[in-house]
Amino acid sequence: MKTMTVSARAKTLNNLLKRARRTGLILQSADGQRFLLASLDDWEGFDVGAGDDFAREVELTVRNKKLMKFLAERRTHGKRVPLAKIKEQLGLN
Repeated sequence: MKTMTVSARAKTLNNLLKRARRTGLILQSADGQRFLLASLDDWEGFDVGAGDDFAREVELTVRNKKLMKFLAERRTHGKRVPLAKIKEQLGLN
């Protein structure tokens, strides 16, 4: 993925970025292709390795205490939305 700097003169794009700061946006092109625009301020990534042995990768991932804590917190906090509702919102029914 490539990082691009948006010029202060790109008013339309800056307005979209401003809206995306509050809540993520799904942008849809005229041909129907969809793109996600969301702030990465609260994003947290985890290195789970790059090996070819899937069983080993699972073992290492489970041992990643920081990741397991993060997943446990996500499981217990926040509003849950049923998958059917998400599909409906995205027009996937």
